[in-house]
Amino acid sequence: MNVPDELAEGDLSEAYRDELPEDLQPDLVDVGEYIFPNNNRRRIPAMMYLGLAVLLVLLVLWRGSDAVLVNNGMYFAAAILVVVGVYSWISGYDTAVDEQDALVAAIKHIGFPVGHASAQMGWRGLLSRPMWKILLYSAEEPPQHRGFVMVDAVDGSILEDLIEDNPEDWSDVTGAAA
Repeated sequence: MNVPDELAEGDLSEAYRDELPEDLQPDLVDVGEYIFPNNNRRRIPAMMYLGLAVLLVLLVLWRGSDAVLVNNGMYFAAAILVVVGVYSWISGYDTAVDEQDALVAAIKHIGFPVGHASAQMGWRGLLSRPMWKILLYSAEEPPQHRGFVMVDAVDGSILEDLIEDNPEDWSDVTGAAA
C-alpha cells in the first residue's frame, strides 16, 4: 500500500480512509416511495408459455409429424408448457394488501405499541399464495415484547402469529439490565 510521507509515521486510521471512486458513488437522489411489485405479474410469463404451446402445436400441424426438426415430441413440449403456464396463471394472485396495509393489520392484531418493525414478502403453499411476514418490537427502550405476524397479501387476514416477551439481552447496547 502506498502511504503518503506525512502519514507514514502517524496514525493511519483517522487520516487515511478508503473511498469509492467518484464514478462509483451512489446517487443520493430521492427516488420516491418504493412500490413492491404486484404478484399478478406472474401471469405475463404464463401467457407466454401458453402462447408458445399453441405455436408448437400449430407448427407440428403445419409441417407434419415426420419432419426432422418438427415431430410428435413437440406435443410433449407443448403439454409441459401448458402445465407450467396454467400453474403460473393460477399462482399469479393479485396482491391487494401492500406492506403498509399488512403492517397496520399486524399492529392492530399484536396488542402492544410498536416501535421497530419490518416486512418481507413470502409465499405459502403449493399454489404460492403471497403473504407478508411482519416482525415487530414493542416501543419501549429496550423492547420488552416482540411479535411475528403473517398477513395474507390477497385479503389481509391474519394467518399466524407469535407474540412473546423479548428474550434478547440488550444490556450491551443500552446499558439496561436484561
